[in-house]
Amino acid sequence: MEQSVKERVMVRLERCTGCRSCEIACRVAHSRGGTLLTAVLEEPKPSRRIFVEQAADSPAPFLCRHCEDAPCVRCCPTGALAFDEDSRLVVYTEPRCIGCHACVMACPFGVIQPGRGNGYVVKCDRCPGRDQPACVEACPTKALVLESRFISDRRLRTVARFVEAARGGPPVEDMLASGSPQTP
Repeated sequence: MEQSVKERVMVRLERCTGCRSCEIACRVAHSRGGTLLTAVLEEPKPSRRIFVEQAADSPAPFLCRHCEDAPCVRCCPTGALAFDEDSRLVVYTEPRCIGCHACVMACPFGVIQPGRGNGYVVKCDRCPGRDQPACVEACPTKALVLESRFISDRRLRTVARFVEAARGGPPVEDMLASGSPQTP
């Protein structure tokens, strides 16, 4: 479990359908009750930490990239946002936050949001205590994957290209376009 927390969430734009399952799962995971029904009834409504937006006529999920040289960390006057060297995550400590929202303005991805019902902020915390973030777990098309899975899939696709080329078969892209079996 600890290994997954340290991994980045990678986005496969070509697989995203814009269904927003990731947004719903995020809200539920960060609700007080932890179920869809209780999340819908809660006031204030739980905030999402991932945002599916239209970009160039295609849906694109945006979430905290946990930047190593994070602008939000650099501009935070109280150290409420800090880069944790052990987990490789930008962590938020609410008691240190003064609600200035400098981090909201500094985030180049626009994924740090003002909190609902208070002057604080909401950002991705990579769902501590879970094997993988709720958004990754909920994505039906696997558009959101952990970094190790992304790299593994990429490696498999590369090997498949070499094997097919050595056999004189069609390139992997042709197989994918024709609906032939593909790597996970």
